[in-house]
Amino acid sequence: MEHKHTDIQMVDLHNQYLKIKDEVDEAIDKTITSSRFIGGVQVSSFSENLCNYLGAKNIVTCGNGTDALQIALMALDLEQGDEVIVPAFTYVATAEVIALLGFIPKMVDVDPFTFNINLDQAELVISTKTKVVIPVHLYGQSSNMDAIMSFASNHNLFVIEDNAQAIGATYEHKGQLKKTGTIGHIGTFSFFPSKNLGCYGDGGAISTDNEELAQKIKMIANHGQSKKYYHDIIGVNSRLDSLQAAILNIKLKYLDGYIVSRNSAATFYDENLKDVDWIKTPTRAKKCNHVFHQYTIQVNVDRDKLKNYLNDRGVKSMVYYPLPLYKQKAYSTFVSSHLKLEQTEKLCKCVLSLPMHTELKKDTLEYIIESLKSFNN
Repeated sequence: MEHKHTDIQMVDLHNQYLKIKDEVDEAIDKTITSSRFIGGVQVSSFSENLCNYLGAKNIVTCGNGTDALQIALMALDLEQGDEVIVPAFTYVATAEVIALLGFIPKMVDVDPFTFNINLDQAELVISTKTKVVIPVHLYGQSSNMDAIMSFASNHNLFVIEDNAQAIGATYEHKGQLKKTGTIGHIGTFSFFPSKNLGCYGDGGAISTDNEELAQKIKMIANHGQSKKYYHDIIGVNSRLDSLQAAILNIKLKYLDGYIVSRNSAATFYDENLKDVDWIKTPTRAKKCNHVFHQYTIQVNVDRDKLKNYLNDRGVKSMVYYPLPLYKQKAYSTFVSSHLKLEQTEKLCKCVLSLPMHTELKKDTLEYIIESLKSFNN
């Protein structure tokens, strides 16, 4: 099958933009005309709209998803040397902020089907210094939040949901359908351009239903100020700028539609790859939907050879993540050199993410599938 596009990217932000160009351009123009580039009505309006969308009580916007995690941890009054449980199969930011603040990341294995945190493993690393658990809703699917909240309650831990990849995902918690990022004590969000709700630069947000925590988070994000020039606590300077808020306000209206498009592409992949014996398609867990930030398969062939083969056919693919966090040089002081987490190590060697975005057409998907099936392993 010949394909018109010789370069199929992981994401297609350009064509997504063209569909909402008039609205986005008008929102940008209004912001520039107002000359309010920090704060202002765009940011407060987006915060309110995001609150409503998520069913959250409080939203504090910030500079990016990593800042959101850092500020969340800073708000919890932890002490140097306190421990934070985190999955070893995730992006570095989740562990980075823990180490940066003088806490200890306790890395644990993940479930081989959902790629999310394995609580049986988390039980093994609990100590008197453990204060927080950070489940990461990887690739767009919720962790088992019923089990996590119960685990946290049993051990008196805070729960920070790293929801950078799963905005719009839902989970049935205690019989009620809730958005991920609103079940734990704090939720963190990233609006990096390639995310399901992405801006045209950097952006992030933090959610919490606890009013006291919300006030503290707001102060920390703004230099620790209770009012201008009065600094009650040590804070940081992290804010979502008005242009990005204006863009996000437009895109938020389309987020559920984007999720439908991603699910449609994922279902097409599922149906057409289910009989390929060397490919394992993503598991869809019970009690939640999957928003497919990534469509990640597991392969039992030479992954690098496959990746290069696809690339030669004009199909981009990505490996998230090739090396466990505990094997990264930066984290060698936090872990035993003997640490070996079986599922994390296996996944690092066999996962491959295929193109996944809102603009995937049937002929493009067919070409990707045909390319995979024609690989001679």
